[in-house]
Amino acid sequence: MKVLETSRLLTEEYTAKILMATMGRPKSAFELSDALGIPIAACYRKIRVLEEAGLIRCCERRLTQSGKRMSMYKSMVRNANITFERNRIRARIEMEDGSSTDDCFDIDLGVMFKETHA
Repeated sequence: MKVLETSRLLTEEYTAKILMATMGRPKSAFELSDALGIPIAACYRKIRVLEEAGLIRCCERRLTQSGKRMSMYKSMVRNANITFERNRIRARIEMEDGSSTDDCFDIDLGVMFKETHA
């Protein structure tokens, strides 16, 4: 995953709330929507984005009293850090399985400064 995409996912309000809320026990989209005040459609969209990024996963499918299947989601993130260095953005994510990613994005500040102040 690219560092700018990662930093956006980790800092966007709904995705950040979902990631933090699922770091403990698994939760359904309805539980997340209700507890976090996220509209259910937006909750499902953000869950899908997080799943595609590998940051959350469906760990269980429960049968409800009405006989429907309900997916339970768990964050795969143990720890995440975003740092801004002189001309670099770094996103480091430690996953629950012990793996980690460390992505960097270099920015040529000289070019940016010249373009915006010419």
